[in-house]
Amino acid sequence: MKKAILAALLNTCLLGACLLAQAADAPWQAIGRAATPAEIKAWDIDVRADFQGLPKGRGSVAQGEQVWENRCAGCHGSFGESNEVFTPIVGGTTEADIKSGHVAALSNGSVPQRTTLMKVAHLSTLWDYINRAMPWDAPKSLTTDEVYAVTAHILNLGGVVPADFVLSNDNIADVQQHLPNRNGLVRQPGLWDIKGKPDVLNTACMANCPTEARQTSSLPDFARNAHGNLAEQNRPLGGVRGTDTTRPPRAALAPAAAVVAAAAAPAKATAGGDAQQVLNKNGCLACHGVSNKIIGPALRDVAVKYQGRADRAAYLQAKIRSGGSGAWGAMPMPPQSQLKEADLQAIVQWLASGAQ
Repeated sequence: MKKAILAALLNTCLLGACLLAQAADAPWQAIGRAATPAEIKAWDIDVRADFQGLPKGRGSVAQGEQVWENRCAGCHGSFGESNEVFTPIVGGTTEADIKSGHVAALSNGSVPQRTTLMKVAHLSTLWDYINRAMPWDAPKSLTTDEVYAVTAHILNLGGVVPADFVLSNDNIADVQQHLPNRNGLVRQPGLWDIKGKPDVLNTACMANCPTEARQTSSLPDFARNAHGNLAEQNRPLGGVRGTDTTRPPRAALAPAAAVVAAAAAPAKATAGGDAQQVLNKNGCLACHGVSNKIIGPALRDVAVKYQGRADRAAYLQAKIRSGGSGAWGAMPMPPQSQLKEADLQAIVQWLASGAQ
């Protein structure tokens, strides 16, 4: 059923222009085609709460720990406790919560910060999010078995499964029955219970509706760039882009393409052509500003610190590949094992030459 709906949506998108063009003159009559099975498959990756759409696979807690330390711990901590940037994944749940399916800390406020395992009610949500969005710097790069393994490792950290457990498509529904907040979802009556009638009788905005939104708050000028340029702190993937906080606020919204170009301009002017493309492509500017610290140190500060080392190129290459912490504070840098050799060399040479 789901594949049929996806096919219909894709075909509508692909063929819509063709239907409209039939009334026009050639050559526009040839626009549009049916979606191929491969295109439908590329879209069809979601996993429902009843685990429909879940691919076959398996992964152990031990395997997940290895992937976690190499690909996840840099942002989320070795035990899911995370750090000063990212919220914790594990914590705040008890054996009693696992038995009842309700997390007591959500009601009594005994835990100061809610964690992922405290809130998630469907294991499919956790699996699906890891599969489509993680790791942060390389989404969709984990294999199916690695996603199972990482999910198993998180569940083990939360006390849901034992250390020798192997999670698979065959037993994931059983594990769902031990999720701490599996019974925690509440249906809001005003949104869900409409007693068979459509919710079209609201009178709040049926007359004299406002035609323009009024801005009631804004970021003060003195705090606008307090945490570094927001435009450099978003992944170079998807449609979300941070505003360029090194510049004054725009009086009106610019087209999306102009916003992206403006966000890239400061680094492009200073980083050099090839290096700039490599930094953007690999998401380096999300954590490192060219001239200002974000999560990690400014790239120019890195270049200055090691200018006195004769072996700085080899040293920087090894540090980028292996990651680590301590040289610039407690915040760890995850290993960049996915970085292509040519890209690594471009970054290293740019840093070794002074990052100008």
